[in-house]
Amino acid sequence: MQKIELTKDLKISALNEIKKYFSTERDENMGDLSAELFLNFITEKIAPFFYNQGIRDSHQYISEKLEDLYGLEKSTNI
Repeated sequence: MQKIELTKDLKISALNEIKKYFSTERDENMGDLSAELFLNFITEKIAPFFYNQGIRDSHQYISEKLEDLYGLEKSTNI
C-alpha cells in the first residue's frame, strides 16, 4: 500500500481537529509537533485498517452491482 499523503489543507485541518480534541476531551494542550507526530502515527499505523475496510466495502458493492447486471439478461430460446 502506498503511503497516505494528505494535502496541505487537509493536514492543517486534521492537526487542528487533533489539538481541539485533546483540549476539549482531555483538557490537554497539544503543541504543533505533538499533534503532527500523533497524526503521523495514525496515518501510518491506524489508517490502513480503514483503507482496507474501504477496499472490502467497495469490492462487496461492485460485486452486488455486477450481480444486478445478470438480472438484465434477456432469455433466449436457443
